[in-house]
Amino acid sequence: MPGDATPPPPPPPPLPPPELPPGLLAEYLESARAQLGVLAGLAERLVAAGGDREALDALRRETHKVHGSAGSYGFMEASRLAAGMEATVKDWVARPNAADVERGSLARWFVKRLGELLGVEVPETSVPPPRPTPRPPAKVPQRPVYRRPPPSPLPQKPADRSSNGPPVVASGAALDVPEVIYVEDDAALAELLEYGLRAHGYRFLAYRNGREALRELLALDVRGTRPLLLLDVDLPALDGYSILDALERARPGTYRVVFTTVHGTEEEQLRGLEAGALDYLVKPISLRVALEKIKRWVGGGR
Repeated sequence: MPGDATPPPPPPPPLPPPELPPGLLAEYLESARAQLGVLAGLAERLVAAGGDREALDALRRETHKVHGSAGSYGFMEASRLAAGMEATVKDWVARPNAADVERGSLARWFVKRLGELLGVEVPETSVPPPRPTPRPPAKVPQRPVYRRPPPSPLPQKPADRSSNGPPVVASGAALDVPEVIYVEDDAALAELLEYGLRAHGYRFLAYRNGREALRELLALDVRGTRPLLLLDVDLPALDGYSILDALERARPGTYRVVFTTVHGTEEEQLRGLEAGALDYLVKPISLRVALEKIKRWVGGGR
């Protein structure tokens, strides 16, 4: 009988990208669960006060991160959901006192649906969390993390022929210089890039804060090489375009810059190329594609 019909089973969770080890995926899902708890708390704050500007700003930042990282870990539907929510929250931020929608209810639905798409249980939130107090830049991890590949003989690399200058040949002293530097404030994406670079034996540096990254990049002795700089457009403290502009004025031609961003429109890509970037990586980032491009940008087989 029609009334006795059994509802169809839920679709199976998406398979992770084949290049992603299960352990890294498990770590991402654990961090996603914590992120869902933050989002749930922000939703409750918006239930209490839909015009809470601090909650709106925090919700925009968190949805931006989910948009960029979820797809990179194989959760494309969750990434698309977060992209739509990010655009919605941007409109809320522009009109904080508009009463045309119940923001808290929509934010609650978003958190619930995001948890379903990720296959992660949303932590319970009993009371709205207190308003966050602004943190000074000094509390953000400030020092770069230098990652070395496992000890092994490093062969002399071939000349790196760049379209912007003559060949650059790495000397023995330059073997301590990072080949790749990335500036990324999303911890999940930063961990994914670290895994890929480490697995392929690259020497690299990582930064999470734009202002600190610029200070270190201005002082770094590259010893005649031109390291590849993967530069996130949307960074705390200082955005990617401002960093590139400062580097071009103070140390022109020192780094080969590739922007990474969720803003993949034609206008945004042209803006980056006109600013002097070598190329663009649009989030969600496929680790396999990113590593193939890095191999071509850096030079040499990996």
